[in-house]
Amino acid sequence: MTLPRPLRWLGALLALYLVAPLLTVVPQLAQADWSALGQRTLWQATEVSFASATLATVLIGLGGIPLGYYLARHASPASRVLGFVVQLPLALPPLVAGVLLLFLVGPYTVLGRLASAAGLPLTDSFSGVVLAETFVAAPFLIVAARSAFLSVDRDLEHVAATLGYRASARFFKVSLPLAWPTILAGLLLAWLRAIGEFGATVMVAYHPYTLPVYTFVSFSSEGLSAMLPILLPTLLSALLIIAAVAVLRYRHGRVASDGHAARRILAHTEAQMADRQSLPRTVMPEVDLDFQLRHRYRAFELDLKLSTRARRIAVLGPSGSGKSLSLRLLAGLAEGHDSIVAIDGARIDSHLPEVRQIGYVPQNYALFPHLRVAEQLLFAPDAMPARAAYWAQRFGLMPLLERLPSQLSLGQQQRVALARALARPSRLLLLDEPFAALDTPLRTRLRRALRTLQHEFDGTTIIVTHDPQDAAELSDEIVVMDAGRLLQHGPASELFRRPASVEIAGLLGVENVFEAHMTERGSVMIATQGHAGLEIEPCNTRLAADTRCLVRIPARAIRVTSHGMAEATIEDRFEMPNRVRVVLRVGELMLDSVQAHVEAQGEANAHAAIGSTVRFSIDASQVDIWTNPATPGLVSPAPAGAATTHATRAVATSSVR
Repeated sequence: MTLPRPLRWLGALLALYLVAPLLTVVPQLAQADWSALGQRTLWQATEVSFASATLATVLIGLGGIPLGYYLARHASPASRVLGFVVQLPLALPPLVAGVLLLFLVGPYTVLGRLASAAGLPLTDSFSGVVLAETFVAAPFLIVAARSAFLSVDRDLEHVAATLGYRASARFFKVSLPLAWPTILAGLLLAWLRAIGEFGATVMVAYHPYTLPVYTFVSFSSEGLSAMLPILLPTLLSALLIIAAVAVLRYRHGRVASDGHAARRILAHTEAQMADRQSLPRTVMPEVDLDFQLRHRYRAFELDLKLSTRARRIAVLGPSGSGKSLSLRLLAGLAEGHDSIVAIDGARIDSHLPEVRQIGYVPQNYALFPHLRVAEQLLFAPDAMPARAAYWAQRFGLMPLLERLPSQLSLGQQQRVALARALARPSRLLLLDEPFAALDTPLRTRLRRALRTLQHEFDGTTIIVTHDPQDAAELSDEIVVMDAGRLLQHGPASELFRRPASVEIAGLLGVENVFEAHMTERGSVMIATQGHAGLEIEPCNTRLAADTRCLVRIPARAIRVTSHGMAEATIEDRFEMPNRVRVVLRVGELMLDSVQAHVEAQGEANAHAAIGSTVRFSIDASQVDIWTNPATPGLVSPAPAGAATTHATRAVATSSVR
């Protein structure tokens, strides 16, 4: 995008103004008195400036990097106040900063007297120079470090925790390497600010001379003509720092690798090919898994209990229901002081995530940008090269071992994240929306690959998803939750066949599920506003009159035909591959109908326009009727002998008006 011409001219004018003073140096080169370069005092001042600025920068780095990390990772009122205060030296005039420092370390203060008594005066000394430069230059690094750490995705640190790294190790292996280019630029700018500091330095430590103080003294005594040789060290240092920053920006993102991790994986791959029986598997016994999760965050409260023997579990629910929070609680990544997390009766909420041995793959896969694929797979301290090699080969990652995450497709990134989590022994593998950002063809391929993985994995997989298709293909049992509570849990086939409520049916993608009740005549009535209702006459029913129940009418059981027994209005109609979908409205009741193209071609009603009144019929033999559980909360699937029936005939008690 090109800026408007007036804005470009304004930018060019400012750039010219900033460069012009440097250009005026060129005519002065021939007129300058270079004998000043031989003065010992100039080089003594240069030595003091370079040494003090370097020491001040080291001190700033030692304290400023941790402080920047703290400010980036905490949002409490105290941290916000601290973040404001540490930037005040940027707004203060340097002379004012010097006066404030004298209030703290001056010769008549407590600190000043103690330091003088110890033979380390804090004013008019090298220590005073360092103190002044540290005070005025520190905000440059703190602001840079805070911005750098804010740009580091917290999921990277969370994944590193689940892979076995403690907080200090996560800082040095993940956060600091990723933030380092910006931090290094901040350090260089802080050094440049320190070496050019005058106001605070002249107040706290007039002696020994630094370059800025020496320049001021020389200008006062010798005038402008003698300045160029004296300015030379300062100008050269500034140019070097600017060049260093430019090089850092140019080299940012270029990561070197020694190939050691890739060689380890390749070595184990060759060994496995020689001995195909030596698969890195630890067979887990068939045991019950009991989960208890309790967590409160502001007004939201999660309370979930679950007992299962399934090895593949899917968690479904609307946004904000607590699905992802449940995974984070299991992994140890959700913060809270009143949480309860228990597995098989053992409380683990006090256990740090690095000791739980639970694999976790977030929505964005959280691959470390600075590590190549082989290094990702062996990142965990207890990663097993044999397991890494097995899964790398199984997922087709061997040709990608030397690539960075930025060089991978989304599908490849997901496979790397899965292989990384599987490279170490784990009892649980938690997958949070693994297909959220993928298109349909890629979702289908990766869903198939993940299904194969689940059959080979020696632990339990828990997948959070919004897609009923994911749940159907990737789970033996489904957990449906909303507002932090369990709505229904059971085998996937049972939940899809008999959801416990209309709302659960919607979450599962089961169409045409309605609440109904038994009539005195033994029929089932689906009530609807604006219509007398839809009545279904079942056979062999064991449901008493006035019994509330649920009815599911498969879309394939509804046929739009001129010989239909009931009337409806076409609410919507659209073509699908090999079939036509028609949405019918009976009063306030919406019915999804799906017909094959061959069937629809022979029916004029099937091609009626939206808003038209048509007739339809229902193949009552396909209609399921089952009792509606009256108790909210945990709903077990109906046993084989539960009250359920099939209808034989469906009629509308009155036509649509």
